[in-house]
Amino acid sequence: MRWVTYRSTDGTERAGLVIDGRIHGLAPGTSVIDLLGDDGQRMAEAASRATDDPGEVIDLAGANLSAPVQPPQLRDFLTFLDHLRNVQAAAQIALDPAWEEIPAFYFANVAAVIGPYDDVPISPGSEWFDYELEVAAIIGKEGSDLHPEEADDHIVGFTIFNDWSARDLQRYEMKLSLGPSKGKDSANTLGPMLVTKDELEPYRSENSYHLEMKGFVNDELMSHGWMDQMDWSWGEIVSYASRGTRVLPGDAICSGTVPTGCLFEHFAAKGPDDFGGWLKPGDVVRLEVQELGATRQEVLPAPPVHRLRTGF
Repeated sequence: MRWVTYRSTDGTERAGLVIDGRIHGLAPGTSVIDLLGDDGQRMAEAASRATDDPGEVIDLAGANLSAPVQPPQLRDFLTFLDHLRNVQAAAQIALDPAWEEIPAFYFANVAAVIGPYDDVPISPGSEWFDYELEVAAIIGKEGSDLHPEEADDHIVGFTIFNDWSARDLQRYEMKLSLGPSKGKDSANTLGPMLVTKDELEPYRSENSYHLEMKGFVNDELMSHGWMDQMDWSWGEIVSYASRGTRVLPGDAICSGTVPTGCLFEHFAAKGPDDFGGWLKPGDVVRLEVQELGATRQEVLPAPPVHRLRTGF
């Protein structure tokens, strides 16, 4: 199944099932998260309603899509260690063994979640604005202290995630060994749709799914990789996320950046003199993941900065 959240012509936000390029909308008042929380019965029943008696049917092309879910919690992991190796090798820094011992993550800003085609202002005060090509697993049912083998069953499906980053702000504030904070606080893209795991079963590999991932800036290919380059499995990172706490229906558990999946890797490899430049107003970023669709977003100028007494 492929589910979207879209804004209808009457202004209401609806959940819809995508069938053959058309959205079969449910009645207003039911969100995609409302379909989660059990072993799949609610979603299956909703799919039957959407197929047999939809509230409306519209074309997917041109639909006003929101993020498929507004996650209660958003954890962004670093599961592609080659991404980090590429960055650190350019600075001749060896990878700390701790990265191979635990799947590190940070909590991202759920209030900054936006849709797959929404414009994205540059973070205030940033001159090093960047995209990140990632995938998010969406939690289908609550769990805590999950074993890795059972944790995978708590995933309902996947969507594209773009962790927009202000690299200059991030580098400065990380000196404090706290964060990231304002370096990754302005925008988090999810979309265009939630694709359930059964749709991806033909691509299942040992630790993930063999899905091609691409990132473009102004139609120039900048990023290319595969989802199953991950060093941690989805079951492992959901298990780790649930340790000592709960994962909730609709939570986004994100993969981190695929190797080559951001401008910062190009900057690290080429150095400031040969680097092609950071994102600027008017740039269009398009992320594509096989079977999951594509996001397309224009970069806008940054809002003004209201300075602190220190000048920051």
